Amino acid sequence: MSVSPDRLSAVLAHFRVRAELFHAGPLCGLNRFELEPGRGFLHVLKRGELLLRHGRDSGLPRSIEVREPSVVFYPRALHHEFENPPIEGADFTCATIRLEGGDHSPLARALPPLLLMPLGEIEGLDQSLALLFAETERQRCGQRLLADRLFEVVLIQLLRWLLDHPERAGVPAGLLRGLSEPRLARALVALHEAPAKPWSLESLAEAAGMSRSAFAARFKQCVGQSPGDYLADWRLALAQSRLQQGRSLKQVTAEVGYANPSALSRLFRQRTGVSPRSWLKGVARAADRLGDG
Repeated sequence: MSVSPDRLSAVLAHFRVRAELFHAGPLCGLNRFELEPGRGFLHVLKRGELLLRHGRDSGLPRSIEVREPSVVFYPRALHHEFENPPIEGADFTCATIRLEGGDHSPLARALPPLLLMPLGEIEGLDQSLALLFAETERQRCGQRLLADRLFEVVLIQLLRWLLDHPERAGVPAGLLRGLSEPRLARALVALHEAPAKPWSLESLAEAAGMSRSAFAARFKQCVGQSPGDYLADWRLALAQSRLQQGRSLKQVTAEVGYANPSALSRLFRQRTGVSPRSWLKGVARAADRLGDG
């Protein structure tokens, strides 16, 4: 009997998620949630109704009515507004979400721009939400820290649900869609757990238990790119994350499977148009502008 691989742990070990509670209670009237690069939002509507509004260039419907307790998850930076009756109000618990690597991390890119689901449709949320609501309904020692961790638990449960219901959730081609396919998941998990291994099309297909041609075709269909391109992008994302953590280019090079820093620098130039050093300076300048704002 084969054991299903853990499809999320390696991804979340490399690209951690962080939640921060910022509101618990009613939101009445019009509320705006501004775009900030690298920041998403996870809202839980406990009671009431609301109208979601999006901009013309968001790619989402301009307005969506929500009439039952629901999860409203924006994994990437996207301006949105809530409008709800000022008399009846609505009861929310809300957190900001930051995915390590920002909007361009493999996990962020793999998620739909909006996940809107009634609470009752997502299996396994009941107990976590009960704890979350209990923590946000009254002040206690350590409340904010515990609420943050509970929001992260809720997010992981959402990701589990997405893997099992990609069609219902509107998951696009990408990492999560690939992990939802059992054979591809075996190859992807192996790659995520050992990114420095000298992977080839043959070895990845073997991990999936498929022929090379069938694996390559199915991979492109579900993930949206070839296995080789996915491997290069995964290694690049890991390198970017580790360079931002202060690791040296030489250290990172060995950790992501390249023979020397020059080879990794070529990957950066091919994928980003700049060297690792220039890329890091650009990230630092963007962070400074955001801090000044």
